[in-house]
Amino acid sequence: MAPTDVISWLLDTDPALRWQVERDLLDAPEEQWQATRARVATEGYGADLLSHQDPETGLWAGGAFFPAGFLEDPESRTLPGQPWTATTWSLTMLREWGMDPAPLIARDTAGKLARNAHWEFDASLPYWGGEVDVCINAMTLSNGLWLGAEVGPLVDWFVEHRMDEGGWNCEWENGSTRASFHSTLNALRALDDHERITGGNDATREVRRAGEEYLLQRNLTRRVTTGEIVGPWVDHFLYPPRHIYTALRALDRFRAVGRRDPRMEEAVTMVQDAQQADGTWLQQHVLPGAVWFEVDVGVGQPSPWLTMQALRVLRWWNEG
Repeated sequence: MAPTDVISWLLDTDPALRWQVERDLLDAPEEQWQATRARVATEGYGADLLSHQDPETGLWAGGAFFPAGFLEDPESRTLPGQPWTATTWSLTMLREWGMDPAPLIARDTAGKLARNAHWEFDASLPYWGGEVDVCINAMTLSNGLWLGAEVGPLVDWFVEHRMDEGGWNCEWENGSTRASFHSTLNALRALDDHERITGGNDATREVRRAGEEYLLQRNLTRRVTTGEIVGPWVDHFLYPPRHIYTALRALDRFRAVGRRDPRMEEAVTMVQDAQQADGTWLQQHVLPGAVWFEVDVGVGQPSPWLTMQALRVLRWWNEG
């Protein structure tokens, strides 16, 4: 396609993506993009994913983080990746697509999950209290705030589990004392939601600042000890990202909270360099595992989701 066709191409997509194009790239009137956003629950990806929720239990695929029986099935251990169909992943997708939570609230989803969802790691732990994994707890905190669940203790968990470096690591329970790019970005995104919805508190604001500084000290891209690129995933952009860190996803988070810093420049260059001659960005990686349905393209194809995110990041950066 010609570069001039990119916006039209992006608008010819699902409402979950289209409303963000209208708001973030076209500066459409709020009533326009809000009307498009309202369609997420009734058509396309959002309506399809909603249809897979069990009306009695509130669960997707019968499980909290994994589908029911997945961990007990010997054959599942030989499969690449993991399934992305269970409750936590499904709620996260709906929330990140911008769906109004009203249909889920009307179904008493928060209450049903409090009664019926059990963490595969430890079934004695209450669903809205989270478990031990930072990324799982980050999704749970954001989803709980979105649905109006009681997640106060989970907020405190993030304050208590920040590492000395300033970030978080899902491997803390296995003895790790070093923070992780992946875990830190996911924790920050959840704490951002807490700040936006509740106003936050001194403790959460302190750990948010520390987490931001952890990433910025590393230019969003490099190890602080050696200066090497932190991993091959940092510039391998993908959608859906699930729990994976990339420079694009980190920049989109800083864009959302309105914080620029010169230490982001290398990450911005990574995004710029990945743009194709036709104005798009390619899907560079797809995480294996079962899904309810596909929401983006295969590896090597122009990705509407990544193109929208990259364009809004670069627009924000350049305007600053």
